[in-house]
Amino acid sequence: MRIPFELAETLAAVIDEGTLDAAACRLHVTPSAVSQRVKALEEQLGQVVLIRTKPARATPAGDAIVRLARQLALLEHDALAGLGDDAARMSIPLAVNADSLATWFLDPLARLMKRHPVVFDLHRDDQDFTASLLESGTVMGAVTSRAQPVAGCRVEPLGAMRYEAVATPGFVQTWLVDGVTAQALSEAPVVYFDRRDELQSAWLRGRGVDVAPPRQYIPASSDFARAVQLGMGWGLLPPFQSAEGLADGSLVRLGGDPVDVPLYWQQWNLRSPLLDAVAAEVISEGRRVLRRLPAA
Repeated sequence: MRIPFELAETLAAVIDEGTLDAAACRLHVTPSAVSQRVKALEEQLGQVVLIRTKPARATPAGDAIVRLARQLALLEHDALAGLGDDAARMSIPLAVNADSLATWFLDPLARLMKRHPVVFDLHRDDQDFTASLLESGTVMGAVTSRAQPVAGCRVEPLGAMRYEAVATPGFVQTWLVDGVTAQALSEAPVVYFDRRDELQSAWLRGRGVDVAPPRQYIPASSDFARAVQLGMGWGLLPPFQSAEGLADGSLVRLGGDPVDVPLYWQQWNLRSPLLDAVAAEVISEGRRVLRRLPAA
């Protein structure tokens, strides 16, 4: 059985755009043609590949087809570039955690754009969940906390993002005036990124706190840091976001052990000059700005 590239490409366009109508605009065909192509693909495979919700979602079988479509598009781009045709810009979907995106991740991508005809489709998620976007074929590469390679991918260590508990002096005077004790921490407001954020909980457990204190949920990295700087709660910040405040006294450390989050780069195990160039830039930057991981 062979899978026509046109049909795989059409399914990927539907997943990217979210609806058949939007995919039709991107492919310069009618929505009816898109629907017919998806139906033809399902008939050929004998499996449903698309769940027609809004936005549309791929089934597990559809995920495999979307991944194939992206790989073929990347190989086609590399081949055309080898023939001297670099007019078309390749869109590279990548997954990255919010704190990396807000601090160091864009710099290597900006450098890459100066040398290659490429644009980026960034998917932001917690570092514990970005690997699943590789598994589904949604992205070609990801910053992840997962050291074990995703099936069909290769992995390289980047370094560790270190987080320290900090707060404003005014917050400390209000909530922690008698010390950073378990009792005080159980009552002091804390800033969480979202309900999957475990960093603050891990730090609290290390300080002997076994109850949930009042929580602020701020689901954006820069806004999270701003909330801590405004005294809305204490929180764990990386040096990228806390160094200036610690230097000028607008933030103070609360003590306790820092939390190190190991980060890795995973990408498709597909030899592509363009994807390898992306990896080289990201890995080089990560190893330059992050803490060195301990030897295995």
